[in-house]
Amino acid sequence: MDQNKINLDRRSFVRVNAKAAALLSLAPSFALAAPKKEGARLRVAMVGTGIRSLRAWGIELVEPYKEYMEMVGLCDINEKRAKNFREIVGLDAKVYPADQFDGMVAEQKPDMVLVTTTDSAHAEYIIRAMELGCDVISEKPIAIDEVQCQNILDAEKKYGKKVYVGFNVRYMNDSVEMKRVLDSGALGKIISIEFQEYLDTDHGASYFRRWHGKNKYSGSLFVHKSSHHFDLVNWLLDAAPIQVSAMGSVSFYGSNNDFRGKNCRNCNYTDQCDFYWDITKNETLKKLYVDCEDVDQYYRDGCVWDEKIDSPDSGSVLVQYDNGAYLNYTLNAYLPYEGQYISFSGENGRLDVRIYYNQPWSDEVKTEFRLTKDKKTSKAWTISPDVGAHGGADKRVKDNLFKPNQEDTSGQRAGSRAGVLSSLVGIAALKSIQEGKAIKIDNLITL
Repeated sequence: MDQNKINLDRRSFVRVNAKAAALLSLAPSFALAAPKKEGARLRVAMVGTGIRSLRAWGIELVEPYKEYMEMVGLCDINEKRAKNFREIVGLDAKVYPADQFDGMVAEQKPDMVLVTTTDSAHAEYIIRAMELGCDVISEKPIAIDEVQCQNILDAEKKYGKKVYVGFNVRYMNDSVEMKRVLDSGALGKIISIEFQEYLDTDHGASYFRRWHGKNKYSGSLFVHKSSHHFDLVNWLLDAAPIQVSAMGSVSFYGSNNDFRGKNCRNCNYTDQCDFYWDITKNETLKKLYVDCEDVDQYYRDGCVWDEKIDSPDSGSVLVQYDNGAYLNYTLNAYLPYEGQYISFSGENGRLDVRIYYNQPWSDEVKTEFRLTKDKKTSKAWTISPDVGAHGGADKRVKDNLFKPNQEDTSGQRAGSRAGVLSSLVGIAALKSIQEGKAIKIDNLITL
């Protein structure tokens, strides 16, 4: 078969399905799976009980959404952590060790499984949950390699269940505003996008203290962190990536220091290291991690100079899209300030977006927009985030996923295809760095 025909069919399929999903979302229905018993609340089980699970899917879900759902089971490789999680949230759900996941599903009969484990285990639990008859919500990224991506899509088709991904960035005020401007047609055809991600030495370093800095667990920051941004661009453009080229390296953390320790609490260099961090000062982290180290020997205050760190802390990614647009994306995880700069260059003008999170010259969190149509016509405005986690976005995600009769006219509710396409950009980026060549998405997966 002609390769151009194959590519055309795939691209058309992606676009048609994205638009169809948006139209279907207008129909009033329970946002996810209907409870098995009429009038009952959605039964939800969770696998993975770390800090992200606690904040996004524990404290902010169980009590505020108790009218619509109930948490019926908790599962974790560290049973002690799951019990502490249960205590913090105030649940009475039964706790199961990781090797009893099947037993949890059989006993508790959940309608939905929340997958919030280490990234490398997402695919295993997503697929098994569907095989056992459950729909799934997964934290991003949905998967860390192309085999996992393919297996998830194949399993969703085979078992007739649904997978959703918690892409909260789609729900942030600045993202919604970007979508509004682009969908208005003010820029005409989008030709190129520039996306610069700035992580400071608090937020950026936190990834390298944890498992996220090891590719075998996270797929690299280009998968774990940047999948948010790749998904955002995919969604804003309503387009699919087709080819990726990248350069990157561990240029700041890892072996780029002349001393290191096992972890911050067991280090001889605490007085010398600018990255010394006392995890025990945070009672929640102490309860979830420090108090549970005897079970799995996982140290959340790991050394940022660990020589096993192999996830690039800086790099650039060039993405070609099926609508002809190009994305130039950069990530730096060691800067003195935090934020983003995003621009869209179109045939009729340019939209510049500067997002301020944390910077030494101001403590204001805001987003500045500038739309420039020609040499004489330019308009600037500013918006601020709402109150709540991630600027109110976390609540909007849960509203869309758990409250009934939710209209999703912008297609913010992300399914498996969105999850896979975002992960594949990061997966291809790491492959491009390792192999020194451009990577075609079609060569990684069959959609």
